[in-house]
Amino acid sequence: MTTLLTVLAVLLALAAVIWASRHLEINRADRRLPPLHSGLYAGERMATPPRVSVLVAAKDEEAVIEACVRSWLAQDYPDFELIVINDRSTDRTATIIDRLAAEDPRMRALHVTELRPGWFGKNNAMREGVERAGGEWLCFSDADCVQTSPRTLTVALRHALETRTEFLSILPLLDMHGLWEQIIQPACGGIMMLWFNPMKVNDPARPNAYANGAFMLMTRSAYEALGGHEPVKTEVNEDMHMARRAKAMGLRLRVVTNADLYRVRMYNSFAQAWRGWSRIFYGCFGTRRRLMVSLLVILYMSLLPWVTLLAAGVAWLAGSGPRPILGWTLLAAVLACAAQLSVLVRFYRISRVPAWLAPTYPIAAVLAAGMLLSALRRVGGRGTTNWRGTVYRGDRVESAPTPSGR
Repeated sequence: MTTLLTVLAVLLALAAVIWASRHLEINRADRRLPPLHSGLYAGERMATPPRVSVLVAAKDEEAVIEACVRSWLAQDYPDFELIVINDRSTDRTATIIDRLAAEDPRMRALHVTELRPGWFGKNNAMREGVERAGGEWLCFSDADCVQTSPRTLTVALRHALETRTEFLSILPLLDMHGLWEQIIQPACGGIMMLWFNPMKVNDPARPNAYANGAFMLMTRSAYEALGGHEPVKTEVNEDMHMARRAKAMGLRLRVVTNADLYRVRMYNSFAQAWRGWSRIFYGCFGTRRRLMVSLLVILYMSLLPWVTLLAAGVAWLAGSGPRPILGWTLLAAVLACAAQLSVLVRFYRISRVPAWLAPTYPIAAVLAAGMLLSALRRVGGRGTTNWRGTVYRGDRVESAPTPSGR
């Protein structure tokens, strides 16, 4: 028992040090990677702004597509077109985008009625859109994103040109209305940062690659060099795979956050969040090794301190166990939990989540561990992914709904 408690105390002390070191990472990110905001490049004009094609794929998005489209059409960028692709929707999405396209000549509505064999839905829709796009730059976005500034496109393009970036991905601000959203989203986002720290992604010397499909801006030449969507046609998380290809090919990839440019509400319910994050973990991590490492990190760094604090605290109060080493183990658990909470309070504030929710993180960690286990089931095609009514198993489409008429 003494040996076990000694090992546990050392592990917890190490966890406390690792958590405390995250403050240095946050400070470094604040200095080196400030978020993009609508005030950047104000008053500056480009002599010859390049034409940009904004492409949005929409599958059963009648509840959000109009707000998305109108926020894009409100952009102040002088030369862009908006192409919205209805991807086999069974609701009123087609009718809505047809009406909006009739109101503004900068917008075109395309309608995909069936999947091309061997292609997944969103990738097929984006391919259809790019074939009709005339821009020197291509901006891929999602139908549930709302541009909260009329300068989003201007700021993004100016930043890409200034940093000589060929593939820019701007991370969204998350709208989190329900308690479960506020509990789950920061924890799952933290797991993503374990592998995809933006500062490492932006370092050409590192292999780390990441992109968020909510906003991907790239030159047409970069898109063509990547082979377009063809190489990722059967990927659920095509954004990640395109980013990996870009980094491997030596293209200039950059990921940044935003302060007020655009927002997205990823999920409206606990069930949606569970399915969605399981899909993201599966698509982004992709291998059993990465999923297992992520699961072990969650168990060690996030849950072990709290489990030990509870168990050692009860044992101490009950007067059981070897007293000196039990006390050191309890102290190490307290330090690890305190260090964890201090980092989480900062991270939650950055994520615009109430800081008082930081103590709920252990609950989120348990749920995240369950999502990672769910993602593990999908590796090797052992599970299915249901996305907007289309069921995928591995790189195959198992079933797809019939689109409604317009």
